[in-house]
Amino acid sequence: MKQLVPHFFYSNYFIGSCVVALSIESNLLLGLSLNHPLYYLFIFTASVFYYTQAYTNESNSVPINERAKWYINWKKAIQISQSTLGILSIASALILITNYIRPLLSLNLFAICCCLIFPIMAFLYYGSISPTHSTHILRNIGWLKPFVIGFVWTGVVVLYPMVFHSIETSTAFQMSANAYWLFLTNFLFISVLGILFDIKDHIADHNSQIKTFVVQFGLKKTGYFILFPMILLGYLCGVLFFINAAFSMVQVLINTIPFVLLIMVTWSMQRKQTILYYLAIIDGLMLVKAVCGIISIYVLK
Repeated sequence: MKQLVPHFFYSNYFIGSCVVALSIESNLLLGLSLNHPLYYLFIFTASVFYYTQAYTNESNSVPINERAKWYINWKKAIQISQSTLGILSIASALILITNYIRPLLSLNLFAICCCLIFPIMAFLYYGSISPTHSTHILRNIGWLKPFVIGFVWTGVVVLYPMVFHSIETSTAFQMSANAYWLFLTNFLFISVLGILFDIKDHIADHNSQIKTFVVQFGLKKTGYFILFPMILLGYLCGVLFFINAAFSMVQVLINTIPFVLLIMVTWSMQRKQTILYYLAIIDGLMLVKAVCGIISIYVLK
């Protein structure tokens, strides 16, 4: 178990699981049928490949830490995994394109823009998927960094399932009021997680003159004046979504659990934590949010 735990989190398979779970949650909360299984295979493999490639390159340029050591020690296994993920990602994408070529060609301009903007932002975040020391990549704009992460993640787990659902059903893609509220809820939730991750890197960011919120304001002020208000705003957006979707009080309470846990985890960041804590607990809140949303639909509606 001591070997399996770091393998699962450092290899980013947990990240891929969170992407799939949040995507399924979005479909269910918005009252849409689930997407084709190959779609979930594609977003899983593409997400794991992207993060692993980024961290592989990053491990060669950052000071040695627990995760960097793992990437160095398991270099050959990672190469095999990346090759497999790349093949599966390309194969699943090609099959989906072949099966849905006509509705793909019929997508409206708004849907096409939604499909393109998020991968473009993801590549600009690192300056492609290979981190550099350039001051022009989005990752080096400290205050913007967590919001880029939140924006890209939310696009992948909220808008992409909607776009692909419209492709599968050959219907015009459009955003409902509920979709906007869900987008804002997830955007704020995941952006908070991005700021929490900045706490881990605040010394390195300070030395590199990357002015994240934590570097500029310190841990306590970031928590009181940025994180807690963002959590509250995200929850209010969620409540508006639940009201508009006519959720029962029990369903609302189930979906409140991730926000309560987010407040607790934010408070726990007053103490120094390990890298595995960030990967398992902070990223794990995305999985908790997805599970709560799914349970509220299947069990309590």
